[in-house]
Amino acid sequence: MTLNELHVRPVKDSDADGLIKLVDGCFSEYPGCHIDLEDLDTDLLAWETYLRAKDGEGFVVEEQGKVVASVGYVPLGHEVFEIRRLYVDAALRGSGIAQALIQLVENRIKGRGGVTAECWSDTRFERAHRFYEREGYARLPETRDLHDVSNTTEYQFRKSL
Repeated sequence: MTLNELHVRPVKDSDADGLIKLVDGCFSEYPGCHIDLEDLDTDLLAWETYLRAKDGEGFVVEEQGKVVASVGYVPLGHEVFEIRRLYVDAALRGSGIAQALIQLVENRIKGRGGVTAECWSDTRFERAHRFYEREGYARLPETRDLHDVSNTTEYQFRKSL
């Protein structure tokens, strides 16, 4: 699927309910993985505002008025950007939406002078890891523990653009 075939638009704070349903749906596929709107996931309540405050951007894909995918990015400094919250509804995985979204943000990052993109992914999200590796991201040895309700440990991925 290409960007021209998708209804991709900038995220709005009013997308909160749709984003929460999307992320919660993705998390619910993994035992012990829970959305936490009072701590780690508070950004979803106003994701546009959150990303803008960090000089970033976010996008959603809508299908029949429903948010079915998301992605965002923020600068980290020194030409490095972090990709955040790349999620695709389970029914649409494998359709090319994630690839189209990651290409979109990589192009936006390059347009802002970025030469490196990185992201973090829960160690349980093995399908996402395979996707990032297919897209040219290398898994680094570093992990981080988020000390959240889901007891999350994440792998870091990085790609030179």
